[in-house]
Amino acid sequence: MLVLGEVRTALLQNSGQIDGDACASVLALTAGEPVRLSWRPIAYAVSPDRLAGVDCGLPSASRARVRGVGTVLARGTITGGRVVQGSAHARVERGADRRLPWSHYMARPGVVEVLGKVKAADVAEGFGGDPAPDGLDLGSIGARLVDLIQASRHLDRRASFKAARTLVRWVAETGEPAIRFTVREDGLRTLRVVHAGPFTPAVLSLCEDLALHDWLLTTVLRMAEKAGIGVRADAAARLAPAIDHLLHLWMPAAHVDPSLLPFWESLDRRSGFTRQWLTLVDRIRDQVAVNTLALLHATAARKPGSRDI
Repeated sequence: MLVLGEVRTALLQNSGQIDGDACASVLALTAGEPVRLSWRPIAYAVSPDRLAGVDCGLPSASRARVRGVGTVLARGTITGGRVVQGSAHARVERGADRRLPWSHYMARPGVVEVLGKVKAADVAEGFGGDPAPDGLDLGSIGARLVDLIQASRHLDRRASFKAARTLVRWVAETGEPAIRFTVREDGLRTLRVVHAGPFTPAVLSLCEDLALHDWLLTTVLRMAEKAGIGVRADAAARLAPAIDHLLHLWMPAAHVDPSLLPFWESLDRRSGFTRQWLTLVDRIRDQVAVNTLALLHATAARKPGSRDI
């Protein structure tokens, strides 16, 4: 079993958090298909799946010419009414030696069939590199979905601050359980999940959850760096957007199936996601506390009759 996927994560282009009804309207991308909503432990909305047909080259570490035909499944999610994700994935399977009618591929949603022979390991390794110009580009499918969501008339498109998008490219395989997350020099994140049993939507949710928390950590780190903690007098004010809109969204594995929690825990132990996040949050709160004390001292000093002791 080999499944390839990519997740784009971005700040929702709205001046503030949107509620459940607005999430349902924004993610109503397919007529007659419901948007799934949940409220605990954090607000979370998932759009109906969308199909995208592909007939293109598949990645190959050996540079072999491999053609794949089929459909890609894509969906959008909104977490906490603040962060949007567009993800696309497809299961790669051996197909016929010739191209079949589109009706055959449309009857197998989320499956891309390989025309000819290819090794799954070759495709998996190739997917971790840079896609060929005419090859399978799941990231673009996810990006278009994010753009479609951001263009919704239910959003005011006045974001409170700027935040860059991130891309996580993932591979899921069947085998001895293992997980590996890397950040390349060009900023691309790659994730490889090896698990027992067939691919399920729970694996997709795990990949999206990891992508979400990687985006949160990356975004708040950049905000802290730009704020100039210890250098700029207005550092606390520059950190206000992070405090108002992002810090409360950190909730690892909130929507991950219990059977897959060991993957999150294993990755967190090695990468130190949570340790780094907690240290970052403490630093931000300390900066706000110092700023508050300084303001109180300045206010007291301006009062008539006050004097230094």
